[in-house]
Amino acid sequence: MDLDDQLRRYFATDDLASLSPAGLEAGIEKMRVDFGMEKDRPRRFALWTLLYMFGAAPDLDVAFKDEEDRESARNFMDMMDRAQDGSGD
Repeated sequence: MDLDDQLRRYFATDDLASLSPAGLEAGIEKMRVDFGMEKDRPRRFALWTLLYMFGAAPDLDVAFKDEEDRESARNFMDMMDRAQDGSGD
């Protein structure tokens, strides 16, 4: 899944700075709908990570039935926290 492709798919642009608040919310809602309908585990996880980056991801116990997927999501969240804190370890 290519990030630019996903941004164009959900927001009709790969320049998020150009989006209005309403356009951003509409794109996030489209992602939520696709996430709820998605059956493919890797694609579902990728959609969840995008939603997480937008602050719109569902809770792990709601998003993932499989503990392995929940643990991967926790690892992703930890990695993002470290990246934001500037600590690369």
